Amino acid sequence: MARRKIRPSAPAAPALCPCGSGTTYGECCGRPHSGASSAPTAEALMRSRYSAFAVRDEAYLLRTWHPETRPPRVEFDPGMRWTGLEIVGTTDGSAFHTTGTVTFRAHYTDGGRPGVLHERSRFTRVDGAWVYVDGEFVA
Repeated sequence: MARRKIRPSAPAAPALCPCGSGTTYGECCGRPHSGASSAPTAEALMRSRYSAFAVRDEAYLLRTWHPETRPPRVEFDPGMRWTGLEIVGTTDGSAFHTTGTVTFRAHYTDGGRPGVLHERSRFTRVDGAWVYVDGEFVA
């Protein structure tokens, strides 16, 4: 019987980050999710929180929510899938600010039907770290 040489398959390419940065999840939002880094700006926190919804990381979402507005838990809709993020605009929220806003459109499918969440989110710093305060829907 002839022996067949088995070649290892090429490793799968690392997944791109859900936030749309164009880099891998591990190089981007995976770092703050794991605690290896923190978001340097309000926009970076917004992107990492969007990715946390996409990968269903409840612990990160709660950790980056302002203590006064934080819910007891985050429930994920099993039929919802986040499909893309557009940052529409930011106000303040840099390394030199203590507050900031990020307006975004988060695209999703819910039971296969497409939808868009358009929100203006408010962020502030607590003990030096950016946290999500609240948001308002934009028409």
